[in-house]
Amino acid sequence: MDSKQQRRQKKHVMIRVTICVLILLIGWAGMNVLANLKQPPAEAKTEERPIKVQTTTAQPRDYPVIITGFGEARSLTVVTISPEVSGRVVYTHPTLKAGQQIPVGEVMFQIDPADYEARLQEAEAGVAQWQHSVSRLKKQLANDTQRLKTLERSAHLAKTEFERIKRLFGADRVGTRSGVDQAERAYNSALDQADQISQAVSLYPFWIRENESSLLSAKARLAMAETNLSRCTVRAPFDARIKSVAVETGQYVSPGQNLLTLADDTVLEFEISLDSRDASRWLQFEIPVNDRKPTAWFAKLKPVDCTIRWTEDKSGAWWTGILNRVVELDPQTRTFTVAVQVTATSAMGKGKQILPLVEGMFCTVDIPGWTMRDVYRLPRQAVSFENKVYLVNANNRLETADVRVERIEGDYVYIGQGLNPGDTVILTRLIDPLENTLLEIADTAANGEPVS
Repeated sequence: MDSKQQRRQKKHVMIRVTICVLILLIGWAGMNVLANLKQPPAEAKTEERPIKVQTTTAQPRDYPVIITGFGEARSLTVVTISPEVSGRVVYTHPTLKAGQQIPVGEVMFQIDPADYEARLQEAEAGVAQWQHSVSRLKKQLANDTQRLKTLERSAHLAKTEFERIKRLFGADRVGTRSGVDQAERAYNSALDQADQISQAVSLYPFWIRENESSLLSAKARLAMAETNLSRCTVRAPFDARIKSVAVETGQYVSPGQNLLTLADDTVLEFEISLDSRDASRWLQFEIPVNDRKPTAWFAKLKPVDCTIRWTEDKSGAWWTGILNRVVELDPQTRTFTVAVQVTATSAMGKGKQILPLVEGMFCTVDIPGWTMRDVYRLPRQAVSFENKVYLVNANNRLETADVRVERIEGDYVYIGQGLNPGDTVILTRLIDPLENTLLEIADTAANGEPVS
């Protein structure tokens, strides 16, 4: 039994081995058949793919520089009105409200003038008193001068009579000693009266000048009283627009108290901050006159016409202003502040403009500068941040050129150096392209204009 089982087991093992071998042979034969059916891949051809770009032909031209800034319109003249005398307000203008306009010369408010009228009358009385005093002294001077002449003549006659009596008594013994003494007393009395009047006449000019000085002082007080009385009535100094009001009828006011703020809208002004490098290079300064004394400040700006547009108005309305002066140079922000003025006539606008240019409007201001000579204008995307421009050479391949940027204005860059007339400049924005890359020109524009 044992031998039969062993033979049976060997037989099963042989069958299994035979089956495995057959499977391996069948797999090997199938693999060879499949391998013979496979075709070798076609050889790939390597072709250089060009980059499709838009280009323009560079040509140098002259372009005027426009410096753009922002600013708020403000009235050139703004005045704060304060009373110069104290008192109670007895009258205010019927339209004394913010935003109203008052013509020049109209009464805006009035302070009770009763006290100042009384002081004026007192000052007038003082002037009259001193005038009479001066007149009286002058008249007394004239009278005493005439009287002095009479007394001097009397003294001269008394002296002659005294000398005659003295001579007769001394030489001829005619008369008496008492007669001589009486004649001498008469002469001395006449001479003393003449000396007293002479002294008074010599002092009259001093008394007159003292009284005239007092008269001048009285006249000064009279002028002050008249001035204070006139200051009780406050009138509009110009055709004014009221910005703020802090006065009412019945209110007691004091000198220096801010009651009104008035604006003169005949001239508006913008203060525009400009980059110092931009302004110093392109602003049009006039050549200083040699015969003037030099000063350490900017020369006068040329009064060029500036275009002003309200940022809130998209209809295209604009006004014209005049460049006036350099206001200041801010060392912290490194900016120039320039002033642009607009007259009331220009502020009214032209054509279909409904709203005028008024104080408070925030506007863009375009200031004409110098003209750039022989520069190339390109769209901003054509110039990289490293000031490089990509060109198309004669073989339609990419070349890189270093350029000098003169100015960036809006969507355009102006190139001063680095390009030649007729160069084909790539307008398509490229990011780190390889040098000598093959290019395909899709569209071409002229003079730096973008391709539509």
